[in-house]
Parts: sequence; C-alpha cells; structure tokens
Amino acid sequence: MRLSRALEVTAWISGIALLATYVAVRTWSAHASDEGIEALRQARQQHSLLLAQNTQLAAPASSVPAARKLTTSQPDMSLWDSKRIAEYEATLAQKAMPESVLRIPKLKLEVPVYAGTSDMTLNRGAGLIEGTAAVESDSGNIGIAAHRDGFFRPLKDIQVGDRLFLDTVTATREYQVTRLDIVDPSDVSVLAPTEDSTITLVTCYPFYYVGSAPKRFIVRAQIKAD
Repeated sequence: MRLSRALEVTAWISGIALLATYVAVRTWSAHASDEGIEALRQARQQHSLLLAQNTQLAAPASSVPAARKLTTSQPDMSLWDSKRIAEYEATLAQKAMPESVLRIPKLKLEVPVYAGTSDMTLNRGAGLIEGTAAVESDSGNIGIAAHRDGFFRPLKDIQVGDRLFLDTVTATREYQVTRLDIVDPSDVSVLAPTEDSTITLVTCYPFYYVGSAPKRFIVRAQIKAD
C-alpha cells in the first residue's frame, strides 16, 4: 500500500515537472518567436529608411540641368584681316571643346571661348584669361580676350547698356555692359577679382592699326539681377 502511494506521488511530481518543462519551452519558443518578429520588423524599418534616404539623395542629381553641346554658327569674317582669316581656317582641323560661348546679339557676335590665351586658342576663338574666374562661377571677374582684327572686331561698335550672354554646358547667363575703357597693356587692374559675377572683354586698340597696337580696349559687363 505504501509502495503504491509512493509511486503515485512520484508520478504526480513527474507529471507536474513535465508540464512545467512544456510550459517553459512554449514560453521560450513564443518569446524567441516574438524576438525574431521584432528583429525582422526593425530590419524592414531600417531598409525602408535607407531606401528613402537614398531616394532623397538621388533627387538633387536628377534636378541638375543636363550638359548640352556648345556650338556656334559660321563667323562673319567680312571685317576680318586676311591674315586672321587664314590663321582661323588653319585651326578648323583641330578639335577642341569650348569652355563657353560668348554672344552679343546687337553686334551679331558669337564666339567660342576656350581655356587659355595661346596663339592656337586666339586663332580659333576667344580665350579665358588665366587667373580670372571660371565661366561657371557665381562670382568673380571672368576675363576673355580675342583679336581686334578677328572675332572681337565688332566691339568697336559696342555701347554701355548692351547685353551679353555667356552660354555654358549647363546654363545661359545674361550680362549688361556697364563701362568701356582704353588702358595701357601693363594695366592689369581691369582683371582684378569682383564680388559679383562680371565679364571683362579685352582686345587690342585701336581696332584698325598697322603693327602691334599700343593700347587695350576694355569692356566691363555685370550680370543682370533676376
């Protein structure tokens, strides 16, 4: 009798222990499952956040104007010196990408602007003077030079108030002539930096002169406010 009772108690204890173990296992399993679900939820949340950030970062790039090809029409060489025409034609076989295109509609002037002021550059167009502002700059003095008996011959007729346009690969900016000067070749103050976006055109003067011209003709233009 006592043995039977002892076995019965042992069976109850074993049953309770098994039940406790089962409950513990189920609880742990549920907890682990909840942790897994939470981890998955957090991972998805981070992925969505990163995706949104990447989309936001990519947005400005799509709003940047696409680069365009800079081209000019055949220049009017009716006022050019014959030697200048020959030198220009000799450069046509040389392929080069202009930094910008300078246009003055009133004078029917349209000239490609290349980097530097080498003989080759000034024979094929205008040159961006070294040390002056870049054509894409929002401020500063952009110095552009060209020959008086070539592309810049029409400047003899320019007046204060005339409009200039500078085309770059991404934009077109409008400028207005504010002053005209005649200076010595040694006067480089005309190319000094400026706070606002400015264009300074430089060519030899007088426009019709046999030999090396003794002066420089300066055209200063400032960007027009929006």
